[in-house]
Amino acid sequence: MTDTHEPTGAGDLRRRGFLRGAALGVGAVGAVAGGAAALAGGTASAATPTPSASPRPAFHGPHQAGVAEPVTQSTAFLSFDVTATDRRELTELLHTVTERARFLTTGGTPAPVGITDSLSDSGTLGPRVPGDGLMVTAGVGASLFDDRFGLKDRKPLRLGTMPAFPDDDLRPAWCHGDLSLQFSAPHPDTVLHALRDVTRNTRGGMQVRWRMDGFTSPPRPSGTPRNHLGFKDGTANPDVADPAVADRLLWVNGGGEPAWTTGGSYQVVRLIRMLVEFWDRVSIIEQQRMFGRNRDTGAPLDGVHEFDTPKFSLDPTGDIIPLDSHIRVANPRTAATDDSRLLRRAYNYDQGMDSNGNLDMGLIFVCYQQDLERQFATVQKRLAGEPLVDYISPFGGGYFFALPGVRDRSDWLGSGLLA
Repeated sequence: MTDTHEPTGAGDLRRRGFLRGAALGVGAVGAVAGGAAALAGGTASAATPTPSASPRPAFHGPHQAGVAEPVTQSTAFLSFDVTATDRRELTELLHTVTERARFLTTGGTPAPVGITDSLSDSGTLGPRVPGDGLMVTAGVGASLFDDRFGLKDRKPLRLGTMPAFPDDDLRPAWCHGDLSLQFSAPHPDTVLHALRDVTRNTRGGMQVRWRMDGFTSPPRPSGTPRNHLGFKDGTANPDVADPAVADRLLWVNGGGEPAWTTGGSYQVVRLIRMLVEFWDRVSIIEQQRMFGRNRDTGAPLDGVHEFDTPKFSLDPTGDIIPLDSHIRVANPRTAATDDSRLLRRAYNYDQGMDSNGNLDMGLIFVCYQQDLERQFATVQKRLAGEPLVDYISPFGGGYFFALPGVRDRSDWLGSGLLA
């Protein structure tokens, strides 16, 4: 903390460091280090809303659904290790993922089977799959471009393995992967039905590496949903409904990238535990100064409404919005930093308690951008050492490349990559 915040003594800083270390000690390691916990996943909160049926996102198009669309109420994010042994099997795997995603997002009656055959559907959504606004978003990790499938020369230019940034506490069992799949829908049973369907139909081709389930709450009382720290999450997202903005910040379209990547986007996933029990002991004034926003309204501390633009140039010494506040460091709103903006689609998660009896909850931070280094990595480096690091601990996730969309019924995910 700097002197732009409420005065904090050295004793308080030592106390915070101790509390953070205690919360992330033996109990936290037991909660997140093993594969069993990853495969078990989290459970959507009882506060998950029960919305009316949502319009069905288009499955076919130049971009995948689930990137530029608003967040839905329920999600499951999974990373997979590919167990296919050659390029032909990998092609078959991606064909199957495409076919199942197309059916599940469109809806329909599962194929009939004989009375002694394995069922073609779990039946958890009833005899007819409703679609229910489901979106399935697929990505590929850097490890897919090793020697197994002969794809080294087709790797997206900026795709690598997510490094450990300052203040991270990454656990290998919760990091990276060959493929990513995100299932998002208005209802948790739709998400879980799709997850079961795809994993059953791809068994033998890929194996779950880690999984985290998430949810968003309805706007309370209005505007952007809130995270577990009580603050609105995603207020300053760029307007990617504007094609010019999307082409500049979101979609890959040249720039030395392999031709097949056009229409895709770099995906970052960060699993971030929030030390909510310690956060709840912090005064509202200090919380707001750490974020740079009013907790109740979401407005910047120099504004009135959530979507007011903070006026940093009128507050050069940080008397109103501290110089090390989250919104000021993440997005300084200068001409030089405008190209580092990114699109975030964040979800809350809740995994119950750790072995020390502490609440185990936090954020599935997912963001999309045109250039990993220019956008996410640049922002992350600016955030190093911000006051919030005493109350959050990134422990998992990875870098992936969200594949271009499926153009029509004859196309499939990854067709350009494997053609």
